Amino acid sequence: QVQLVESGGGLVQPGGSLRLSCATSTTIFSFNTMGWYRQAAGKQRELVAKIARGGTTNYANSVKGRFTISRDNAEKMLYLQMNRLRPEDTAVYYCKDEVLGDWGQGTQVTVSS
Repeated sequence: QVQLVESGGGLVQPGGSLRLSCATSTTIFSFNTMGWYRQAAGKQRELVAKIARGGTTNYANSVKGRFTISRDNAEKMLYLQMNRLRPEDTAVYYCKDEVLGDWGQGTQVTVSS
C-alpha cells in the first residue's frame, strides 16, 4: 500500500499563504495523476486541483488564480501553494494518488483572524 503524508497545514489569517506538501512512497509517482482534495466540517470532500504526469493541471473554480499545484517527480513530492486564503478555504486537505486510489491522512488548514 502506498503511503502519502501531507504536511504544511496550520492557522493563517485571511489573505495569507500556506504551502502544503505531500510525500509519497509510490515507485511510479512520475506516471500518476495526483490530486489535492479538501473536506470542510459538515461538507463532502471536494476536488481542489489535479496535476497529470506531464504537468497539465486543473483547478476548482473557487481556487483558480489563488492556488497552484505542482510536483517534483524526482523527489516524489506533491505541493499546493495557497495564496490569498479565505475563511471558506478552511478544511482538512488531502492528497490522493488518482491512479492507485490511495489517500493521505490529511492536514488541517484554518483561515481565521
